[in-house]
Parts: sequence; C-alpha cells; structure tokens
Amino acid sequence: MKTKIVSLAFIICCVVLSCSKKQENSIGKTFDYSSVKTPEFSVDSAYYFVEKQCSFGPRIPESKAAEECGDWIIAFLQDKADTVYIQEFTSSLWNGREVKGRNIIASFNLEATERVLLSSHWDSRMWADHDKDSSLHHTPLLGANDGASGVGVLLEIARIVKSNNSMKQGLDIVLFDLEDQGAPQWADDVAEDQSDWCLGSQHWAKNLHIPYYNAKYGILLDMVGSSDIRFTKEYASMSFAPSIMNNVWKVAKDLGFGNIFIDSREGSVMDDHIFINRYANIPTIDIVQNSADGSFFPYWHTTKDNMDCIDKASLGKVGKVLLTTFFAAEQ
Repeated sequence: MKTKIVSLAFIICCVVLSCSKKQENSIGKTFDYSSVKTPEFSVDSAYYFVEKQCSFGPRIPESKAAEECGDWIIAFLQDKADTVYIQEFTSSLWNGREVKGRNIIASFNLEATERVLLSSHWDSRMWADHDKDSSLHHTPLLGANDGASGVGVLLEIARIVKSNNSMKQGLDIVLFDLEDQGAPQWADDVAEDQSDWCLGSQHWAKNLHIPYYNAKYGILLDMVGSSDIRFTKEYASMSFAPSIMNNVWKVAKDLGFGNIFIDSREGSVMDDHIFINRYANIPTIDIVQNSADGSFFPYWHTTKDNMDCIDKASLGKVGKVLLTTFFAAEQ
C-alpha cells in the first residue's frame, strides 16, 4: 500500500479519465441485500490463509519466501479454479534495479461472458521505512495486513466458488506481485507520479492474461484484516467507478456494516485499481483501510504488521460483502 495522493494534477487526471468512460452498469438489483443467499464465509479458513502466507516470511522480490509462498498459492488455486495463469514479468524498482515478479490469475466458469474481477497484492514490502525505530527501516515486512489479508479473503472465496457449479457469472481472481516496492522514505529523485508502485498491476493491465479480457467491474482489497477496519469512498474509486462503489457500500449497509463502510468520500490512494482503470479500462474500486486520523493503520510499513494485527471478524465482514455483491447478480 502506498502513500495517499494529494497531487491536484493526478486528481484531475482521474476525473477526466472517468468522464471519458462509458457509464458502467449497476452490479446488482435494487433491493435489500441482506436477503441475498450466499455460501458461508469461513473466518477460520481466511485467517489460516493469511497465517500461511506469513509463515513463509517476508514475500519480497526474488526471495526464497516469495518463491515458496507463490508456489503454494498457485498450487492452492490450481486445485480450486478452472484455469490458473502465471504471468511472469520483469520490472524496475525506484532505483533502477530490475526484479522478477509473478502475477497469479485464477479463473472460474470460463464459459461465462459476464465476468467479475477481484484482486489484491501478495508481495510484502522490503523496507519498514515507517517504523518508529529507525534501526529497523531496512527490515523486510511480513505484511500480514498490507498484502496477506486481502489475499486470504480471496483464497477463501476461491474455496467457496469451486463448489458452486451453477454460477451464471465468471470470476477472475488476480493476485499482483511487486505492488509494495515503491521508493522508501529516504530515497532521492522519487517519481512524482508514483509509478514505482504497483508494478504487477501495471504489467497486467498493459498485458492482459488473455487477449481482450474484460470484466463488468472490479474490486481491489488492500489492508482489510485489522481489528479497527474503516473504509471510506476513496476519491479515485469514486471518480472511475462511482456506481460500483455506491452499490458495494449499500451492500455493506444492508448487511449491518455501515459503521465500517463509511458513507464519506475521503482521500485518494495510489493503488492497483488506478492502473486497472487506466489501462485495462475495467471500472474498479479500492476497498482500503482509511483510519479516522487520516493514516492507513497504526502498523503500516512497520515490523509490527504481523499476525497480531489480524482480526477474524474483519476478514469475515469483508468476505461477506464481496460474496453478497457477487451472488446478488446470480439471483
């Protein structure tokens, strides 16, 4: 997860781009979403998937932990999805160093022409550059919340969807690599457009895993597992895909989570959804932690972003919102 965007030029760019898009369709029907029948989301299972990722260690570029964790995620999804695409790529970090990455794409119900995109990033940051202890600023992170939490929710959804053979919609789960490797706080000559972040989604959005891939809408998850989750209507999401975000927030409200999914338009974040919207032209929103004090969460980009941050109930609420949003269109 990246810094909050305050660039006026960027915000104007988002608005112009969003206005140039065709008005996206509503993702669901107008009714009480609490009546939607969904499969049960297992919070224990989602928590295990977060914990499993962290057990490999920091999932930083070209590390043994990243190789082993990526292989585990791929094997898990190959057992659940109809097809798994592994998109290998090379990209440059903020300092010019070239590193290899892997995007992992799991597709369900391949015959469906109407598709939904769910995504998160599975890497963790190389530097704890926001740690209070400056001696730890070069320490790699476990990224339990910033990375693993979103993936954990999506792996549980993959487990659930496998057993639903009557789906009318197709589902694609995209897990991006090299998302969280943007310039550290001590870096000089940082890119003003923050294009040194979200390298995996930039590659995927410019080089889709199958030609002419498209989805009705997309939802990105980032930092969704802490005990004090708070999500607001992130500015870029509202610029690119307002009807998607409004519908998802209505789902949350109908499910009784209106105190978590706050009906307030706040801030813009440099995250993977920017490039999905900009290059893949898929209306995509970001469900991302936004603390009331304007920060992400207390242990963002610190060594304390570990399993102590993760709350099962939070994973369950986010998972329930995603399942309800998806299955509302099935009924």
